[in-house]
Amino acid sequence: MAGRLLHEIEGEVTELLSKLIRINTSNPPGNEVKAAEFLADELGKEGFECEILESESGRGSIITRISGSGGKPSLLLLSHLDVVPAVAGEWSVPPFSGLVKDGFVWGRGAVDCKNLVAAEVMVMKLLKRNNIRLKGDLIFAATADEEKGGRYGVGWLVKNHLDKIKAEYVINEGGGFSIPIGGRHVFTVQTSEKGVMWLKVRARGKPGHGSIPGAADNAVLRMAKVAHVLGDYRSRIRVTPTVRMFIEGLAKERGPTWQLLSRLLMNPLLADKILDEMAKSDLASAELLRAMLRNTIAPTVFHGGIKENIIPSECEAVFDCRVLPGEDRKSLLNEIRNVLVKARVELEKLEFSFLQAEEPSESPMNTPLYRYIENVLQSFEPNCRVVPFMMTGGTDSRFLRRVGCVCYGFCPLKVDVPLPEFLSMAHGIDERISIKNLVFSVSVLYELVKGFLA
Repeated sequence: MAGRLLHEIEGEVTELLSKLIRINTSNPPGNEVKAAEFLADELGKEGFECEILESESGRGSIITRISGSGGKPSLLLLSHLDVVPAVAGEWSVPPFSGLVKDGFVWGRGAVDCKNLVAAEVMVMKLLKRNNIRLKGDLIFAATADEEKGGRYGVGWLVKNHLDKIKAEYVINEGGGFSIPIGGRHVFTVQTSEKGVMWLKVRARGKPGHGSIPGAADNAVLRMAKVAHVLGDYRSRIRVTPTVRMFIEGLAKERGPTWQLLSRLLMNPLLADKILDEMAKSDLASAELLRAMLRNTIAPTVFHGGIKENIIPSECEAVFDCRVLPGEDRKSLLNEIRNVLVKARVELEKLEFSFLQAEEPSESPMNTPLYRYIENVLQSFEPNCRVVPFMMTGGTDSRFLRRVGCVCYGFCPLKVDVPLPEFLSMAHGIDERISIKNLVFSVSVLYELVKGFLA
């Protein structure tokens, strides 16, 4: 097969994404139901019967489907409607304008992940318009609350309406972007993601007057030491099978020198030295690789003190911890305790609790859908390579992997800005996607769904 770019849908998908960005679904508070209603109207024009389910007022997710005749697996096209907030003063364009400029659609959600929402909606429309008869069931779901953990979105749907979204295979966000190397594209497919564990630590002390600090026990100082120790700590290197295949795949494209470097990179005793050197010229890529090779612990929130002249007796901090497959909250907490003990922090004056503890998740690579993804990409880019990818963040795929679904992060994009700039756009400033990439995403996904299910 030869992949064909669907240039005829360029204007439609561009307008769809632009309008979707204009609906401010910043989470908190979310208010995704407005976006769900907009999509229900768009899909309703094509004859789709859509259902909007609200986990609570305003937290809406939209679901629709094309029923298959049988004989092929079922597939869920998943994406989320909420976005992280944006500070308008930091942007060069209004972040919720959906501005179309210089060949790009600009705005919060342009790459995380209203672009995928728009692409999947277009795939549904095209299948209906072209009267494609599918053998496998195809479900579309654009959901609430992914950016705050998914409890009011996919997490809630799995608990309360699993029958409406469960499929043998799931296409979601988290991968699909290419890494350009020597004029060729190495495409990623997210098959694995780290666990997301938000740990709250409370430090206790003894209050006193701010003018006589030595007579008190300052909890802020204790917490400052905890934050400093954990913030500087580097967990041991551990190369998971997915990350090994990812690094080896990149090395094959970069040539013999990088193949040697990749072997050194996967050596726990040498990896950090290699990455430190790499960071001098490519900080974003070096730190992405470093985060893929170990557990990470980042202090993100700090609260302490009640008045200017009172030594605080309590202080709280939150640590964003991301753990590799094979780890859980118990192993993480043991690791943190051991680090603090070695730093002579008094554990008896600390309390630990998890605000959220989502364990890592993985999907197998030896499946018909993964192989079909490879075939479709090579039909559009004959010289490309496809590699599995572990996401350092979390996605809603974890909820569905727990109930037996095979989930792949796959929003196909050919990176057309410098890779560090692209990697910084999600949750960053001046988020944008090229119109060429929107067309590419729709074209590849349409060919994938049609070929795999028809």
